Amino acid sequence: MFLFENCTLIDGLSDTPREGMSVLVDGNVIREVSDERNRSETVKRFDLKGKTLMPGLIDAHVHVYAIHLNQSKTAGMPHTLMMAHAIPRVRDMLARGFTTVRDVAGGDFGIKQAIDMGLMEGPRLFVSGRALSQTGGHGDHRHRTREELPCSCTSALDIMGRIVDGSDNVRWAVREELRKGADHIKLLVSGGVGSPNDLLENTQYSMDEIRAAVEEAAARGTYVAAHSYTAYSTRRAVECGVRTIEHGNFVDSETAEFMAERGAYMVPTLICYTESYENADAYGLSSTVKQKLRDVNGAGLQMLEVCRDAGVKMGFGTDLMGEMIVAQSKEFTLRREVLPAMDILKSATSMNAEILGQTGRLGCIRPGALADLLVVDGNPLEDLTRLQDNGSHLMAIMKDGKFYKNFLN
Repeated sequence: MFLFENCTLIDGLSDTPREGMSVLVDGNVIREVSDERNRSETVKRFDLKGKTLMPGLIDAHVHVYAIHLNQSKTAGMPHTLMMAHAIPRVRDMLARGFTTVRDVAGGDFGIKQAIDMGLMEGPRLFVSGRALSQTGGHGDHRHRTREELPCSCTSALDIMGRIVDGSDNVRWAVREELRKGADHIKLLVSGGVGSPNDLLENTQYSMDEIRAAVEEAAARGTYVAAHSYTAYSTRRAVECGVRTIEHGNFVDSETAEFMAERGAYMVPTLICYTESYENADAYGLSSTVKQKLRDVNGAGLQMLEVCRDAGVKMGFGTDLMGEMIVAQSKEFTLRREVLPAMDILKSATSMNAEILGQTGRLGCIRPGALADLLVVDGNPLEDLTRLQDNGSHLMAIMKDGKFYKNFLN
C-alpha cells in the first residue's frame, strides 16, 4: 500500500483544493482520502509537502495512429508499421500525465489490448475504430480523379476512416466497428480543416443516417461522437441523439443552449489549430488549409465563452497529428484566457470521465476510484504551465496503482 500524505489535493470533483490531505492506495484502488494522520506501519509513505496530488489527466480527443500531419504519407502503410510508430506516441502521452485517452478515429482493439496487457506503455484507451464519413466528406481524402472506389460501399480507406453512404450501410458499419471492439462511434457530420474536397461550412450525412448510427450505438449501450464545426451541423447531430460534439468552433449561443438542454457535451480542441497555423509553412500546409485554420483559430475562444455562458458541459481534447503531439499540454494555458484554472482541470479529469461513462472510477480522487494519480511539483491552479514541458514538472505518475514515474523520496 502507498500513502501520499501532507499534500495539496485537487480531487477532480471539488471546486477548491484541500490542504494537508492524505490518500491511501491499496493495489489499484484508492481506499481512503482523509485529513487525519494514518498511523499504519505497513504502508509506503510519501511526504508531498509543497506538492499537489491530482487525478491522472484524460484527453478526450486523440488519434494514436495519426503519426503524420499529412495523412497521405500513411496511405497503404502496413498496420504493423503503424503500431510501431504509435508505441512512442502513446508512451509520451502517459509521460505527460495523461493516464487515459479517448481515440476518435483509428485507435483499435489491438493497441488497447497491447497496453492493457503490459506489452507497451501508454494511457488507458477508449477507442472508436474507424471514423465514418460520407462520400466526399471530411474523411474522404481521395484525389478528385480517383474513381475506383464505388459509392455506398462501406470501404475502408485507411486505418483512420471508412466511407459509408446510406442508412443501412451506416448501420452495418457501426455494427462492424462495435464487433471489432470499438467503445464508441465517430461520425463526421461537417467539413473539416484537413480535408481537401470540402468546406468547413459543409453539412454532411443526412439526419436519417445520423439517427441510424445513434440507434445502433445505443443498442450496444454506447454513443456517437461527431466531428462538427457549424451551428447547423451541430444542432442536427444533437437532435439525432449524438452525445459529444468534437471541435464546434462556430457554435452560436442558441445552439449551445440547445446542447445544454439535451445534455450533449462539447469537446473543444484549440491547440491543434494554434499549433498547425503557427507552423503551417514548416509542415507544408496548403493555402486552402491555412485559410481554414485562420477561420477556426479565430473562433475557438469565442466558442468557449458561448458554451460556458450556456452551461454546456465541456470536455478536454487536443486532436494533435504527427509531431505536433508534443504540444498536447498547451491546451491548458490556451483555455486559461477564458476559463478558470479549476474548470479546465475538471474538464480534463472528472468531466472527461463522465463523457467516457466512468464517473467515480476515473478522473477523481475518492475511495473506490482507480489509482490514476499525478504528483505535481507546485500547484497547477496557480500555474498551469506546471502541466507542460512534457511532464518535466511531474514528480510521479501512477496508473492503475502502478508507478510509471517516481521521483519521490
